[in-house]
Amino acid sequence: MNADIAHSTALGLEPARPAGPTGDFGIRLSATPRGARLARRLAAEQLHRWGWSYDSEPNRTTSLLVAELATNAIRHGRARGRDFRLRLTLYSADPALRIEVTDPRPDRRPPAPGTLPAPAPDLVSGRGLLLVEALSTHWGTTCGDPYTKTVWCEVALG
Repeated sequence: MNADIAHSTALGLEPARPAGPTGDFGIRLSATPRGARLARRLAAEQLHRWGWSYDSEPNRTTSLLVAELATNAIRHGRARGRDFRLRLTLYSADPALRIEVTDPRPDRRPPAPGTLPAPAPDLVSGRGLLLVEALSTHWGTTCGDPYTKTVWCEVALG
């Protein structure tokens, strides 16, 4: 994978946008800082493959959103021996991207959109979901089964 990244960037090649209506990418990663870092890098690579270069605003925004959601999954949604899942869904008609991060802690849901408390000014953490709310067009939490929760957001790419 690293060779592909270096090769396409060095030659200045930009992948073409998909001809179909959507694109989909999903992967399970370890619930560790390394897994969160890998989620961000894989999201940037996938967006690059879908036609948004690494230095484009949509790619940078997506990388930041994935980093925040993945970090929250390992910090607040971690269960011993369980991974988290990253899923990206491209809607090419808009274009828009849906980012989903699923973790094994449905009992630990974040506050609802629009109800996030302001962090204390002296704290160095606690602003991740405020960034998600500010940079995405929509965000929320779903629990599709009794064993997992998914925190998702959508971002306009166009």
